[in-house]
Amino acid sequence: MKYTPKQRMLHAYRGMFSDRYPVAPEFWYLYPAKVLGLSMIEFEREIPFWESLQKIFTLHQTEGWGAAFPQVNNPDLEKKVTLKKTEETRYLETTRIRFRGVAYEKTKVFDEREPSWGKQHIVKNNKDLEPVIEMELSHRNEFDFTKVNKAHKNVGEDYLLEMWMGTPFFDFLAGMMGFEDAVMFFALEDKKKIENIRTKFIDYQKRFIREVCEYTEFESFVIGCSYSCNSLIGPAMWRQWDKPYIKTMADEIHKYGKFLHVHFHGRVMETVKDFAEIGVDCVCPFERGPGGDVDGLEGLKEVRRLLNDKVTMNGNVHTVETLIRGSIKDVVREVQEIKEAFKGSPRLIIGTGDQVGRETPKENIEAMIQEAKKQ
Repeated sequence: MKYTPKQRMLHAYRGMFSDRYPVAPEFWYLYPAKVLGLSMIEFEREIPFWESLQKIFTLHQTEGWGAAFPQVNNPDLEKKVTLKKTEETRYLETTRIRFRGVAYEKTKVFDEREPSWGKQHIVKNNKDLEPVIEMELSHRNEFDFTKVNKAHKNVGEDYLLEMWMGTPFFDFLAGMMGFEDAVMFFALEDKKKIENIRTKFIDYQKRFIREVCEYTEFESFVIGCSYSCNSLIGPAMWRQWDKPYIKTMADEIHKYGKFLHVHFHGRVMETVKDFAEIGVDCVCPFERGPGGDVDGLEGLKEVRRLLNDKVTMNGNVHTVETLIRGSIKDVVREVQEIKEAFKGSPRLIIGTGDQVGRETPKENIEAMIQEAKKQ
């Protein structure tokens, strides 16, 4: 039986074999922009993300996943976005918001060569936090699925387009106030107050899940990762604040017969067992060192043991040392290690240790795909 790229991905999420293992390089921003001949500003602001990924996955005849971002509207909110050139290749995007008579502002830097990054956060001090949370989690927020439904239909079977759920709880707050301030907030603030905020966040996300399942045909959700990982906040803080949130989301999503994929970059070995306990369907990207800590055949075998064939692993081919700097032989060796470690298990998607860089030689990408497709 011949399977489509999306079918192979979903079979792996279910723990079922297809005709072969899916191979899904993480073509996120840099590589697609280069291949399509776009500056990063054009790529991020002008071209639908799902469409760019569709062109790249189709070009390489491979599986893959991507995220769809629904629009959120609120009748109490006014928003104005401006873009101003500040340097030869850089622009400053300023978003001015007025919510219930109060003005807020945040800024982001766009560069022709690099992905955008936040410069000024919307929460400037603690007195801003509560009203901003009320704005972000407002019961009057309305989810508009018009564009993402169109994207899902147009993508069809070409790859697995997933519904973006945002990031975990720590990142939800860090995204509003910045990483350093968020660390201090979690360290010094009353724990009961933080738990109350998390409860509001969970209730809001449950409503979102319910509406996605009612008004769309998306098969899977994805939770991203900014700072919420072992490498930055450590496993103790992650277990205290984010693991319970992800577990609640997984349980809610599974009630509707949908899947949950978690992106967890950086070092991961200390929390691999936790993913099996949570019950997510897929985790990526299981990076090799120095950025990650899943190295070689023995590291991969330990990941499989800890996941206990309950969670699908996606990733592990080193995007820098192997795909950019390595030879075709290096690429083939790493793919073979991944296949050997998960031999006999359907819980595998052969992917990359995070985003494929623009400098990556095409022949190395093709070598990865061809070796992964071998029976």
